[in-house]
Amino acid sequence: MLDKAQCPDCKRINEVLSRVGDRWSVLVVISLAQYGTLRFNELKRNLGISQRMLSLTLKELERDGLVSRTYHPTIPPKVEYTLTEMGQSFREPVSALGYWALEHLNTIDAARQAYDKAVAK
Repeated sequence: MLDKAQCPDCKRINEVLSRVGDRWSVLVVISLAQYGTLRFNELKRNLGISQRMLSLTLKELERDGLVSRTYHPTIPPKVEYTLTEMGQSFREPVSALGYWALEHLNTIDAARQAYDKAVAK
Protein backbone atom coordinates (compact mmCIF):
# COMPACT_ATOMS: atom_id res chain seq x y z
CA MET A 1 0.00 0.00 0.00
CA LEU A 2 1.31 3.47 -0.87
CA ASP A 3 1.78 5.89 1.96
CA LYS A 4 1.28 9.64 1.61
CA ALA A 5 5.03 10.24 1.31
CA GLN A 6 5.14 8.09 -1.82
CA CYS A 7 2.14 9.66 -3.52
CA PRO A 8 0.96 12.81 -1.75
CA ASP A 9 -1.40 13.73 -4.59
CA CYS A 10 -2.90 10.30 -5.29
CA LYS A 11 -6.21 11.12 -3.60
CA ARG A 12 -6.59 14.32 -5.64
CA ILE A 13 -5.56 12.55 -8.86
CA ASN A 14 -8.14 9.86 -8.13
CA GLU A 15 -10.85 12.52 -7.67
CA VAL A 16 -10.05 14.15 -11.00
CA LEU A 17 -9.77 10.87 -12.89
CA SER A 18 -13.05 9.67 -11.40
CA ARG A 19 -14.76 12.72 -12.87
CA VAL A 20 -13.12 13.01 -16.27
CA GLY A 21 -12.71 9.29 -16.78
CA ASP A 22 -16.30 8.16 -16.43
CA ARG A 23 -17.97 7.05 -19.63
CA TRP A 24 -20.51 9.87 -19.93
CA SER A 25 -17.97 12.62 -19.28
CA VAL A 26 -15.69 11.17 -21.95
CA LEU A 27 -18.56 10.97 -24.46
CA VAL A 28 -19.76 14.52 -23.69
CA VAL A 29 -16.23 15.89 -24.20
CA ILE A 30 -15.83 13.92 -27.45
CA SER A 31 -19.18 15.24 -28.74
CA LEU A 32 -18.43 18.85 -27.84
CA ALA A 33 -14.94 18.53 -29.32
CA GLN A 34 -16.37 17.19 -32.56
CA TYR A 35 -19.44 19.41 -32.98
CA GLY A 36 -18.56 22.53 -30.99
CA THR A 37 -21.38 24.20 -29.10
CA LEU A 38 -24.42 21.98 -28.57
CA ARG A 39 -27.77 22.35 -26.91
CA PHE A 40 -28.82 20.00 -24.13
CA ASN A 41 -31.24 17.99 -26.28
CA GLU A 42 -28.68 17.69 -29.09
CA LEU A 43 -26.23 16.11 -26.65
CA LYS A 44 -28.98 13.90 -25.25
CA ARG A 45 -29.92 12.64 -28.72
CA ASN A 46 -26.31 12.18 -29.87
CA LEU A 47 -25.31 10.17 -26.82
CA GLY A 48 -28.47 8.20 -26.04
CA ILE A 49 -28.17 9.28 -22.41
CA SER A 50 -30.99 9.89 -19.94
CA GLN A 51 -31.90 13.48 -19.16
CA ARG A 52 -30.97 13.04 -15.49
CA MET A 53 -27.55 11.52 -16.21
CA LEU A 54 -26.72 14.17 -18.82
CA SER A 55 -27.75 16.93 -16.43
CA LEU A 56 -25.56 15.50 -13.64
CA THR A 57 -22.61 14.97 -15.99
CA LEU A 58 -22.80 18.49 -17.43
CA LYS A 59 -23.03 20.05 -13.96
CA GLU A 60 -19.93 18.18 -12.83
CA LEU A 61 -18.00 19.05 -16.00
CA GLU A 62 -19.02 22.69 -15.54
CA ARG A 63 -18.00 22.59 -11.87
CA ASP A 64 -14.59 21.19 -12.86
CA GLY A 65 -14.12 23.94 -15.45
CA LEU A 66 -14.21 21.72 -18.55
CA VAL A 67 -17.58 22.86 -19.92
CA SER A 68 -19.27 26.24 -19.99
CA ARG A 69 -23.03 26.68 -19.96
CA THR A 70 -24.77 29.58 -21.67
CA TYR A 71 -28.41 30.31 -20.90
CA HIS A 72 -30.41 32.31 -23.44
CA PRO A 73 -33.66 33.73 -21.99
CA THR A 74 -35.81 32.97 -25.03
CA ILE A 75 -39.12 31.16 -25.32
CA PRO A 76 -38.53 28.30 -25.01
CA PRO A 77 -35.32 28.81 -23.03
CA LYS A 78 -32.16 27.87 -24.89
CA VAL A 79 -29.14 26.41 -23.06
CA GLU A 80 -25.89 25.70 -24.88
CA TYR A 81 -22.75 23.89 -23.79
CA THR A 82 -19.23 24.25 -25.08
CA LEU A 83 -15.75 23.20 -24.01
CA THR A 84 -13.76 25.75 -22.03
CA GLU A 85 -10.08 26.34 -22.70
CA MET A 86 -9.25 23.61 -20.20
CA GLY A 87 -11.86 21.35 -21.82
CA GLN A 88 -10.20 21.97 -25.19
CA SER A 89 -6.89 20.86 -23.67
CA PHE A 90 -8.60 17.59 -22.72
CA ARG A 91 -9.66 16.92 -26.33
CA GLU A 92 -6.48 15.13 -27.39
CA PRO A 93 -6.26 12.56 -24.58
CA VAL A 94 -9.99 11.84 -24.61
CA SER A 95 -10.04 11.51 -28.41
CA ALA A 96 -7.09 9.12 -28.24
CA LEU A 97 -9.05 7.03 -25.74
CA GLY A 98 -12.12 7.05 -27.98
CA TYR A 99 -10.13 6.07 -31.08
CA TRP A 100 -8.39 3.31 -29.13
CA ALA A 101 -11.79 1.92 -28.09
CA LEU A 102 -13.08 2.00 -31.69
CA GLU A 103 -9.93 0.36 -33.01
CA HIS A 104 -10.13 -2.50 -30.51
CA LEU A 105 -13.89 -3.19 -30.37
CA ASN A 106 -13.68 -6.48 -32.28
CA THR A 107 -10.69 -7.71 -30.28
CA ILE A 108 -12.41 -6.84 -27.01
CA ASP A 109 -15.61 -8.60 -28.13
CA ALA A 110 -13.61 -11.73 -29.02
CA ALA A 111 -11.77 -11.66 -25.69
CA ARG A 112 -15.06 -11.31 -23.80
CA GLN A 113 -16.61 -14.22 -25.67
CA ALA A 114 -13.59 -16.43 -25.01
CA TYR A 115 -13.57 -15.46 -21.33
CA ASP A 116 -17.33 -16.03 -20.93
CA LYS A 117 -17.06 -19.42 -22.67
CA ALA A 118 -14.18 -20.47 -20.41
CA VAL A 119 -15.96 -19.31 -17.23
CA ALA A 120 -19.20 -21.06 -18.23
CA LYS A 121 -17.43 -24.45 -18.29
